[in-house]
Amino acid sequence: MRLDQTDKKLLNLLQKDSKQTTKSLSLQLNLSVTAVYERIKKLEKDQVIQQYTALIDKNKIDKSLLVFCHIRLEKHTKEYIAVFENEINKLSEVIECFHLSGEYDYVLKIYIKDMQAYREFMVNKITGLKHIGSTHSVFTISEVKNTTAIDL
Repeated sequence: MRLDQTDKKLLNLLQKDSKQTTKSLSLQLNLSVTAVYERIKKLEKDQVIQQYTALIDKNKIDKSLLVFCHIRLEKHTKEYIAVFENEINKLSEVIECFHLSGEYDYVLKIYIKDMQAYREFMVNKITGLKHIGSTHSVFTISEVKNTTAIDL
């Protein structure tokens, strides 16, 4: 799918506030409400827009510690990768997981209550996974920038 400038503007507006009404969006884009609605439906159908979500203040839900955990597998084989990825998808503490090139095979983004909870997570869940060669954890001091919006 090829996006035109209006689609890009629409996507930028929705990324800032996806709860805007089609009327509000139509006024900002100088389009009819129907045209905006149809564009949104097309973007959803083509899976440019994959889902709508709410961003939550992690401090207010007792998940204020952000940890990046680097994982190295014992071997980088198809079987080990499949087993690891299947198991990591079951862990609710892991918000994001990326397969990497370089020194480590994966990086996990984990929100958790505190250091004690992270220790329990590592001991009870991560170290129990098959084929883990080593881990390296990095603890965040402060959040400098955090956005989900991709500028178009």
